[in-house]
Amino acid sequence: MRSNKNIAKWLGRGILLIVVLTLLGTGAAIGWDHIHLGAEPDAAQFIQKASTYNAKIARDHFGVPHISGPRDVDVAFGLAYAHAEDDYATIQDVTLATRGTLAAVKGSSAATTDYLVRLLQVWEPLKTRYETELPPDVRAVMQAYADGLNYYAALHPGTTEQHGLLPFSGKDVAAGFIFKLPLFFGLDKELQRITAATAPDNKPPQGSNGLAVSPSRSADGATRLLINSHQPYTGPVAWYEAVLESGEGWHVAGGFFPGSPFMLHGHNEHLGWAHTVNAPHLIDTYRLTINPANPDQYLLDGVWRNFDIGDAAIRVKLLGPLIWTFHRPLLRSAHGPVLRTDHGVFAVRYAGMGDINQSVQYFRENKAVDLAQWRAAVNLNALPSLNYIYADEKGHIGYIYNGRYPQRKEGVEWKAEMPGDRSDLIWTAYMPASKIPQIWDPKSGYVFNSNNTPFDATAQGEQLLPENFSPTMGLETRMNNRALRVEETVGTDIAIDDDAFHRYKYDVQFSERSAAMQMLNRLKAMDLVRQPELLSAQQVLRKWNGSADRNNRQAALALLTVYAVLSNEDKQLIEPALGLKQAAEQLQKNFGRLDPTWGEVNRIERGTNSLGIDGARDTYRSVWGETGKNGRLTGVAGDTLIMFVSWDKHGQLKSESMHQFGSATLDQHSAHYADQLPLFVAEKTKPVLFTQAQQQGQMEEIYAPGERGKPQP
Repeated sequence: MRSNKNIAKWLGRGILLIVVLTLLGTGAAIGWDHIHLGAEPDAAQFIQKASTYNAKIARDHFGVPHISGPRDVDVAFGLAYAHAEDDYATIQDVTLATRGTLAAVKGSSAATTDYLVRLLQVWEPLKTRYETELPPDVRAVMQAYADGLNYYAALHPGTTEQHGLLPFSGKDVAAGFIFKLPLFFGLDKELQRITAATAPDNKPPQGSNGLAVSPSRSADGATRLLINSHQPYTGPVAWYEAVLESGEGWHVAGGFFPGSPFMLHGHNEHLGWAHTVNAPHLIDTYRLTINPANPDQYLLDGVWRNFDIGDAAIRVKLLGPLIWTFHRPLLRSAHGPVLRTDHGVFAVRYAGMGDINQSVQYFRENKAVDLAQWRAAVNLNALPSLNYIYADEKGHIGYIYNGRYPQRKEGVEWKAEMPGDRSDLIWTAYMPASKIPQIWDPKSGYVFNSNNTPFDATAQGEQLLPENFSPTMGLETRMNNRALRVEETVGTDIAIDDDAFHRYKYDVQFSERSAAMQMLNRLKAMDLVRQPELLSAQQVLRKWNGSADRNNRQAALALLTVYAVLSNEDKQLIEPALGLKQAAEQLQKNFGRLDPTWGEVNRIERGTNSLGIDGARDTYRSVWGETGKNGRLTGVAGDTLIMFVSWDKHGQLKSESMHQFGSATLDQHSAHYADQLPLFVAEKTKPVLFTQAQQQGQMEEIYAPGERGKPQP
């Protein structure tokens, strides 16, 4: 699948047609235009700029790039070039999407993305605050990354699809964080709900597992960290693995997104962290009262106020040089961006609106050398959401239910929809970082999160308590199977060794306490005598032991039933018996039996490879599959880059990893396009070659950016 399709799918989340129809139905002005082709920047200037950097790219036997250089900017430059070698198409599409110009290149499928960029005013704060608010070292790293992309484009003419894309700039990096991070806590889903007046569809969420174990719970006195984000396999938020080392102390290994120079989660020599997605109350939607005599005014505190009105002016490519431009007013109230719909006018206010310091926090976290420095970086509170699971060489572990929590009026029932005519309901400040829910060094010796409630993050007796936090924060209360299984595995093992830690990661069991098993147990006990066509299926179901092992012959029927009956939030979609009937018919049609092995149904594919794989939605070994014409589920998301990090009792670092495909994201002819897939399916890992000593003799090729394939001195 091409990267731009992934961008439209992930960022749009199904609201493209709704938004376009809304635009056309509310007075959008349409105009024909041509793509105006001015002179492209001279490639010589990019090549000249590259000469000011000194980076080395060393690729190991899996093609993973290890970037080194005397300065941080050298490393950022080299990372950009290496990532472009593997996935330039996605990086350029991410940049176009962030600029709000993707539809002019890709057509109507990208119109949603362009509209959101304008609606959320992604670029407005950067125009006035980029040079004054962001520290020089952070800006220098982002610009160096942009220079690396420009250099790649200069040396590879014809690979840049869009005339006018070049040059990349540091502002593109900053804007990427501004645009993407609100989508992780569900802003796109809320806009979909407002616009469609319906619930979002049942697409795979951005899940994740994070787990840390301290020396007191380890059999050998080691500190252990699992980094296990669940992301799409490809596209704008798919993980790219790299190791960076500069002479200025930037030395990290972990996951990077296309278009960003910062390690988003992983580790340095001293400490590491995992991110998981959380969902506190970070978005408020207000129903506005519109002046009957003037649709451009809304009521606030008894006074009609004028909307701030701009122009979306979205350009959509049709054929050849022809593009279609529609002009629709962009409205903004005192609350935030405004959407007109056929069922009302709504304003949205969300955490981090207008912030530009996300990159500062990530870079400071990357370079922290101890817990105090790392917590100081986190306390910048520039990331509007995302949990942290932390561990370090000193044996410290911690859990942070991170969020930029609005300081809302207490005593008010903050619902999904608030009245928009009261200014006292428009919050203007955030709670201090000291109010963020967190647990540090519990006596139990472990912390975890799997997108579950923060009130279940360690052993009983040391949990966070709901009464200690404001109800306006909207902290989650939901558990899921993955979190329940941590309690049943890690929570019952008081002497965890390396083998056990790996085994718990690849757990494929459903807890008897999970919503899935409770629903299936009810189904097993049902009297289906009046539905004799389901009796055989019920008998198969009764034999299932709750495992999503690829060799299990009852898992396919059980799990297809679960997928049909329960939503991602474990809400019942249809009657269980109907779900069982649908699953049974699907299996009979496509496999000729009710009990094919789970591996026959549950597949992961890459190039010519198609392999059966353990795991399912909401097992700790996470695999999210989409149903194809042959009835098989092909994995599209779930476990991607997995990292096992530990520090032994002497503080010595050990790191292992595995990627679901390989480092060559788009190059199907590369040996590294799918070379990690068999190991990923077999639940194996490879060593992370973190130090120069570990890399010695283990590199497949070493070159400077632009010199790959040329003889080295």
